[in-house]
Amino acid sequence: MKKILAIDAGGTKITCAVINENGNFLTEIEKYQTPKKIDELISLFKTIISKHENNIDMTAFATAGAVNITNTKVDSSTPNMPSGYNELDFSQLSNKPVFVENDANAAAWAEYKIGAAQGEDNTITITLGTGVGGGFIVNGRLLRGKSGRAGEVGSMKINGQKRICTCNRFDCWESYASGSGLKKTSEQIAKTDNIFKSSIFNTKKFEDITTYDIIDGLNQNDEYSKKVFDIWKQDLIVGLINITNIFDPESIIISGGMGKFINTDEIQNAINSEIVVSPVKIKLAKAGNYSGMIGAALLACQKF
Repeated sequence: MKKILAIDAGGTKITCAVINENGNFLTEIEKYQTPKKIDELISLFKTIISKHENNIDMTAFATAGAVNITNTKVDSSTPNMPSGYNELDFSQLSNKPVFVENDANAAAWAEYKIGAAQGEDNTITITLGTGVGGGFIVNGRLLRGKSGRAGEVGSMKINGQKRICTCNRFDCWESYASGSGLKKTSEQIAKTDNIFKSSIFNTKKFEDITTYDIIDGLNQNDEYSKKVFDIWKQDLIVGLINITNIFDPESIIISGGMGKFINTDEIQNAINSEIVVSPVKIKLAKAGNYSGMIGAALLACQKF
């Protein structure tokens, strides 16, 4: 049975473990702080790989950023990673095969193979965190597009408020439906709506209100928090309706930190009342916090 060293490369931390071709963990998960300089990051990658190289068949990376069609480099700018990250040729890190895939794509594959979307050959996984990511399975295959960049749902245009996104463009879905989008909505409502005056947070500066505050306010029946969250939820639903109408999936799997705050039945009913294609199922992810590592490992097995 194949053994894969799976590495999840994030802006804050690096996690890794050896996983088999069935998606089972064979070692304990190791965690490292992500270095700020590219040479230090490359050195860390090589150290991790050398530690396991004699006992594995290949290495698989899950990473932020758009990955090229040959699964060897990150093509896009990744501001949360050290400068020069998109120049790194991952295939040079080991004498054994190395595979790299976008973390949202990898998570989608994990959900399809071992998670909430098992048995569904047309499914989409949407990751709702600080940003918004997406991975598409179409007819049992990962949709990658001509250059490997397919599935960048966070950049889908919605609304018309001229809200700046982290990509420095305006009105991307990510700037509304992400955790950071919820915070931006909270600031906007606090500045423009009198409802904020009666909020439990009315002594806070607008910019100091956090996503955790809004969720806490929901639990305390705070009307301002309820309005902010309802607007965020509608922005989320608009994007999901667009995606459903275009791809006609059997299911949409919601992962990421913001996913635990939504009611999937409510979201599902709202979407299915608006779409022109067949009904879609909305589910929460099941592959776990390390779905990116699992998906990358399973995809690497398929390629090599």
